[in-house]
Amino acid sequence: MNTIATITWLTFHEARRRRMVLAALGLGGVFLLLYAIGLALIDRNLKEHPPSAMQLRFGYNLLLMAGLYVIHFLTIMLAIFASVDTISGEIGSHTIQAIVTKPVRRWQVVLGKWLGYAAMMMLYLGLLGGGIMLIVYLLVGYVPPNPLAGLLLLILEALVLLSLSLLGGTRLSTLTNGVVLFMLYGLAFIGAWVEQIGALLQSHAAVNVGIVTSLLMPVEALWRRAAYLMQPQILSSFPSPFSGTSPRAGAGDALLPPARPVGRVPRRPAAALAERSNAGRFKRSTVRSCRSARRLRCAARRILRTGWRRMARRRRRSG
Repeated sequence: MNTIATITWLTFHEARRRRMVLAALGLGGVFLLLYAIGLALIDRNLKEHPPSAMQLRFGYNLLLMAGLYVIHFLTIMLAIFASVDTISGEIGSHTIQAIVTKPVRRWQVVLGKWLGYAAMMMLYLGLLGGGIMLIVYLLVGYVPPNPLAGLLLLILEALVLLSLSLLGGTRLSTLTNGVVLFMLYGLAFIGAWVEQIGALLQSHAAVNVGIVTSLLMPVEALWRRAAYLMQPQILSSFPSPFSGTSPRAGAGDALLPPARPVGRVPRRPAAALAERSNAGRFKRSTVRSCRSARRLRCAARRILRTGWRRMARRRRRSG
């Protein structure tokens, strides 16, 4: 345990000394400042033309979800760039050989590095996510539902990316590991949108595609679950980056087109009898028309035969 704690402490300080982490913190602070200014201006305009209380609540929630979505994206970028060369970079520079020659097991090295970066990601996400919620509460007095559960899901999302980054670093080079992580995240993002649009259009194939991509890379699914918990029910029915993965049954049924009937639809007895009677009339009229057509054909044949016989008799007489 002392070995793991030492590696965790060294990894945390190594991450803290990197300029990339400081740049991410600086950009996060700038974003919080700009977000506070924009929210104050929007709130001033809303108070000049006050909407209803429900519309105001929905507007504040949408602004909060937009800010958290930016924090979610910054956390993903930091989780990938900060840890993508943690193991693969040390393997490439042969630094890892100086560590594993000591009485330290490999899983202790990997676990210590994971714990160090996990502490850094939780601190970063806690500062920015908590800062966003504190700004919204101080300026407009709005608190979203289930804020703690939403932040915990965002932390779990960062930890999933961190785990995949360290896992890829043990087998892949730094560049290949980064490309694979970005492609997996893009696949998860597109799959989440496909699932959401497929739910609105009642396309089971599209929904299944989104479910498969969320199983391959659950990062976007975790974000949408966090947004689902921190939003009112009606806002989760509309497709956007700030709503749940799929609209809930009942909340978005008014937006869905009517389902087409599959198979034979049961009819009332009176309607069935009327349909049968109409079918019988049509069949009888068809039979009658066929019979009349046959009679006309037979009459035409008789006329032709009679004409040919008369012409033959005249030729015999003339001959």
